[in-house]
Amino acid sequence: MSPKKARIKDIALLAGVSIGTVDRVLHERGEVSEKTTEKVRKIARDLNYSPNFIAQALKTKKKLILISLLPEPTEESAFWKKHSQGIQKAMNELDPFPVILNQITFDLSDEYDFQKKANAIVSEHPDGVILAPIFTSESITFCNTLTSKNIPFVFVDGYIKETKFLSYTGEDIFQSGRVAGQLTDLVTPENKDILIINIARNLQNVHHLNKRTDGFLSYFPETGRNFGKKIKLSMSDTTREKIKKEIDKAFHKNPDIASIFVSGSRSYLIAEYIEQKKLRSVNLIGYDIHEKNVSYLKSGIIKFLIGQRPEEQTYKGVRKLFDYLSLNKTPEKMEYIPVDVVTSENVKFFL
Repeated sequence: MSPKKARIKDIALLAGVSIGTVDRVLHERGEVSEKTTEKVRKIARDLNYSPNFIAQALKTKKKLILISLLPEPTEESAFWKKHSQGIQKAMNELDPFPVILNQITFDLSDEYDFQKKANAIVSEHPDGVILAPIFTSESITFCNTLTSKNIPFVFVDGYIKETKFLSYTGEDIFQSGRVAGQLTDLVTPENKDILIINIARNLQNVHHLNKRTDGFLSYFPETGRNFGKKIKLSMSDTTREKIKKEIDKAFHKNPDIASIFVSGSRSYLIAEYIEQKKLRSVNLIGYDIHEKNVSYLKSGIIKFLIGQRPEEQTYKGVRKLFDYLSLNKTPEKMEYIPVDVVTSENVKFFL
């Protein structure tokens, strides 16, 4: 007679915790202390516990069709290259199941292209959608259409609270901005100025950059020691000539700028300017761990990069949709992923 298969209930009893806690540990959902996590995992190993996902998911013969709508990775927006790696990891794990995922991309600088791709997705009648809601108004329209057709969707790299999304996986955008504020405050003299650069064609419609900037600015009057000016500069044209002209103008008007914060992933464009102007005393803080940014981080021109774990965002997004559609498991509404503070000394651990 074969031994009785271990259940989550058995693990919870031996660990002295709730079934919900065991579920969060085994499925890596939510915050559980390191001590409890290790205890639960050890008991699960000792009991040879293995979740019977295959039996549950294969109860239905229906093939699931998922679609992701994310920005097109380009030389200027290299951050988006890593998202597909997370999607591929999830799909490799789901290979035994009747599920496919089509990756659709849009031009990061073109709201119309996003709208066109969103309309095409609706016409495909997918079972679920993974979305980076870069453009606020167009994303709201798209999400409302998905809701009206009972198509669940999950957000990565930002969320829009006015929509009925299934789940969000990513950074706490406002708090992430505050982390950037603290880092900038640490390296900026108290009486010097800080330049905040947002690079976007239509900043008012790019909600995550605005929210991140709001978080950054909120840090200083509440906690920061720097009382210098906080100067905002928005740029839609990223040609080197235009960048030089705009930053030259900012430094001419504000010669006491000691630090620059870039709210998006293109810090390397500003690093090129700093290198050419030999402004090595200026601190540069930005986002995202990709080749161009890392090169300037290693050389010391970029002081800090904040990483958002894009692969983890999309990996979890795919798994949440699959679990919801196949196993009827409702995910946590908000799963905040810790931001990574990356320096020239620890960057090798993130590559």
